[in-house]
Amino acid sequence: MNILIFGPNGSGKGTQGDLIKQKYNLAHIESGAIFREHIGGGTDLGKKAKAYIDRGDLVPDDITIPMVLETLKSKGKNGWLLDGFPRNMAQAEKLWEALQKEGLTLDCVVEILLPREIAKNRIMGRRLCGNNNNHPNNIYIDAIRPNGDKCRVCGGDLSVRGDDQDEAAINKRHDIYYNAKDGTLAAAYYFKKLAGGGKTAYIELNGEGSIDSIRETLLSRLA
Repeated sequence: MNILIFGPNGSGKGTQGDLIKQKYNLAHIESGAIFREHIGGGTDLGKKAKAYIDRGDLVPDDITIPMVLETLKSKGKNGWLLDGFPRNMAQAEKLWEALQKEGLTLDCVVEILLPREIAKNRIMGRRLCGNNNNHPNNIYIDAIRPNGDKCRVCGGDLSVRGDDQDEAAINKRHDIYYNAKDGTLAAAYYFKKLAGGGKTAYIELNGEGSIDSIRETLLSRLA
């Protein structure tokens, strides 16, 4: 099974993606990791990408798309979950064209729906447990609200990630994601139209639910 997942920062996309990966034994392919692996491995595409990154420029799609495809084919032979790409409408169109050319199927697209203000609050409300960062604590989510400044799971001391409190940076990322004209949401809607033509399944999830309720809905729709 090959799956593409969309969701804004703060939507729990990473958590749900990990559940999908484990359930179906898929390769979880994340866009940032693709760049790191190609650059670290010294591949031709990685060298070309590094030249742009070192200048502070965006890596053009004619380099990014082949990097994504190469990773899908090499690591995703038994199925893949692509996360973090495409980020805009142009990339969505080029990715679909490339998948068709390579004969790679896209079985399902998952979109986690979450209002922008709630997504921002979830990011800014995250708290990290000093004993285990995987212990969920968030001051804006009742189900995982910490006990004051102590972890709700083990009672450990909590801290705050600096980038979680950078409202300007959060807004910048969300400006890109929630842009339904040519941003990430536009990319999601592009695949939604394809699904309307019967080429792929499209699953929408209410991101305001609990992790368990979202997971149950997702797995039932994927079954």
